Amino acid sequence: MISRRKFISQAATAAAAFTILPRFVLGGKGFIAPSDTLYIAGIGVGGKGTSDLTGFAKNPSAKVVFLCDVDDRMTVDSKKNFPDAKYYKDFRVLFDKESKGIDAVSVSTPDHTHAVAAMAAMQRGKHVYVQKPLTHDIYEARMLTEASHKYKVVTQMGNQMASGDDVRKMKEMYDAGMIGKVTKVIAWTNRPVWPQGLPTPTGKFDVPAELDWDLWLGTAQPIDFNPNYLPFNWRGWWNFGTGALGDMACHILDPFFRILPVDYPSEVECSTTTTWNGFFDEAHNNDSCPASSIVHLNFPRKDGQGNILLTWMDGGLLPKRPDELMPGEPMGDWDGGIIFEGTKGKLMAGCYGKNPTLLPTARMKTEKMPAQKIARVPGGSEGHYTEWVNVCKKGYEHRNELSSPFDYSGPFTEAVLMGNLALRSYVIQQTNADGKGKSYTGRKKLLWDATNMKITNYDEANAFVKRAYRQGWSL
Repeated sequence: MISRRKFISQAATAAAAFTILPRFVLGGKGFIAPSDTLYIAGIGVGGKGTSDLTGFAKNPSAKVVFLCDVDDRMTVDSKKNFPDAKYYKDFRVLFDKESKGIDAVSVSTPDHTHAVAAMAAMQRGKHVYVQKPLTHDIYEARMLTEASHKYKVVTQMGNQMASGDDVRKMKEMYDAGMIGKVTKVIAWTNRPVWPQGLPTPTGKFDVPAELDWDLWLGTAQPIDFNPNYLPFNWRGWWNFGTGALGDMACHILDPFFRILPVDYPSEVECSTTTTWNGFFDEAHNNDSCPASSIVHLNFPRKDGQGNILLTWMDGGLLPKRPDELMPGEPMGDWDGGIIFEGTKGKLMAGCYGKNPTLLPTARMKTEKMPAQKIARVPGGSEGHYTEWVNVCKKGYEHRNELSSPFDYSGPFTEAVLMGNLALRSYVIQQTNADGKGKSYTGRKKLLWDATNMKITNYDEANAFVKRAYRQGWSL
């Protein structure tokens, strides 16, 4: 027999079960409660920013609530896609006024503004997604990585193909010992597909009414507006962009950093295209990224078993075709490619790690591929967006469930930008008392102390570790 007290207790429990309903029942099918929604602000919402925000919105628990851009001409599609989102031009004003209504921030601005926008968001406890390359200079990358832990936020760099299946298949092939111990990797791209290696634009132009040129400059040193920089070609100018290396290496080199036991390089050297005004009259321009370049980076293995040499080529320069590749077989793809050279063979892939292939290619038919051991990201490259939304909701402790948290993409970006440091150090301009003279560093090997972020054998190169922001801007 049940006592009266026990009967009343059980009846109360049963009543509660009928009155406390799941949120989705109250809101209907597909309903996401406000408390379960990630509210996102987009900074830089044109170009790549447009597709980034669309990618987040595919996750039903994400809502884009704020748009921010310095150029009204670039916002048309995002305003159409998110008509209820409130619009700002200055991200600092956005944060000051709307911080309480923001959970996470996507940064898709030109490279020179990535770090200050991301840092401002993290300091307010906002999760951040930042387009590649993570930053414009090495110091910024280190600071963002450290800040992600200080403020305990979920982070992701926007190298979307890092969430694809191919790079995971590539790692499984490597882990299975199919090419042995890797000692050398070579990678290349057809970029730049925008102007580089040109004289600095000149002339006086009116600033379009839709553009706030001062805000667009942001941290960069002040120069006059010139239409040659916008909307895309800023990539080829050191004041704003990071050239072919910064644009594409965070895609093409992802297999290198994801598969091999490396993080920071120990040394770097380079060579670049030389242009000429006339006979023995070199026309090197310190404002513009070179038209093409070759960069060699040496990486000590983290397991202490020697070094791995990475060679990067851009501007249409290509490595020698592997002997194992038949004359008519493609090497990489249109965008570029990467080749791992191991003690037991070679492994080749196209840009973004596409179509990983053993060399000679006949091995793909004669050898058994390893079983899948690495979990795939649902949706592949599109999952790069939706998984970030999911992990933001889970919290900081789950950050390493993502493909490119700053713990990974920060050191990755530093290594990429080390190549740019070498390129910018290639010719150091020096003016003599007579107004003439240049100092050529040529293929000087630069030695890198990663712990202290310092070139130890050529102090002039350290000017490119951390750039000087213009007055009024700070990290």
